[in-house]
Amino acid sequence: MKKIILTGGGTAGHVTPNIALLPRLKELGYDISYIGSYEGMEKGLIEQQHIPYYGISSGKLRRYFDPKNFSDPFKVMKGYFQACALMRKLKPDIVFSKGGFVSVPVVLAAKHAKIPTIIHESDITPGLANRIAIPAASRVCCNFPETIPHLPEGKAVLSGSPIRAELLHGDKKRAYTYTCLTPEKPVILVVGGSSGSKIINDTVRSLLPQILKNYQVIHLCGKGNLDPTLHNTEGYVQYEYANAELADFFAVSELVISRAGANSICELLALHKPNILIPLSRNASRGDQILNANSFQKQGFSYVIEEEELTDQTLSEAIQTVWAKRADYIHAMESSDQMDAVTTITNLIEKLRKH
Repeated sequence: MKKIILTGGGTAGHVTPNIALLPRLKELGYDISYIGSYEGMEKGLIEQQHIPYYGISSGKLRRYFDPKNFSDPFKVMKGYFQACALMRKLKPDIVFSKGGFVSVPVVLAAKHAKIPTIIHESDITPGLANRIAIPAASRVCCNFPETIPHLPEGKAVLSGSPIRAELLHGDKKRAYTYTCLTPEKPVILVVGGSSGSKIINDTVRSLLPQILKNYQVIHLCGKGNLDPTLHNTEGYVQYEYANAELADFFAVSELVISRAGANSICELLALHKPNILIPLSRNASRGDQILNANSFQKQGFSYVIEEEELTDQTLSEAIQTVWAKRADYIHAMESSDQMDAVTTITNLIEKLRKH
């Protein structure tokens, strides 16, 4: 039987693309194992998929001073030897890594065992963990054309990000039933990230009297961010987050307002959803969301408002512009060659395994 090890962890963005690959890998006859950290959030997500999970020691490599900088390298080294032992035990034909610090010792151990490895980099510029691991990889898949110059010549593959198949099969009728909205007005979906965004939440709510004249709103506002004073507002529904119903929310939405995490915007691309991106500011991140958003804007997929420029007026103007030009945005996304990442990546897995 063909064998593959998947790895990646630390955030949902380092796990959900791996999960998106599972159905196709099973169809291709792969015996799948997963290596992650002992108690990282990836552990629960993968065990829900009934995939064998192996925890190893992991440590974060920081670019700033922290007392843990003295101990974490030893954790990484321990994780490397544990990963080497797992390579001997599991004997995979190939390794696929979605990144995160737990993936570094796994990729290095695969290189030591002469096992081909594919890395997927979500953002335009590789994060520190992937920068360390890329020299040991056979190929590096990426989401953006701008990433290719940052990668070793001959290793880059423009693939897009694997999308969970269930997101492609949402049901509008279920969404209307779930939300009590109606087909009479178009629906805007607002997604502020898993923990929500205060500035996006506040701006959308401030603008509701104007928005609700022409649209309805499904607002995913993040844990603890519901506004009880708006519970009975006609045409507006709010939830802390969405699970199985997210696919239905996407299906019923004709415009999406979102942060610019790489996996999130690749979902919008795959679903052909006209969108307004409000990337996390440089003050709160390394600026990768800004680069992601600007790339999508350049390719004609998105309208971008930088967080510092977000006001009632700029958001109102953005909604009017995107709605008027929504056919152009849809056409650009339909013409993209980054659509079927699952097929691109699994074909690459098959090719490297055979060689």
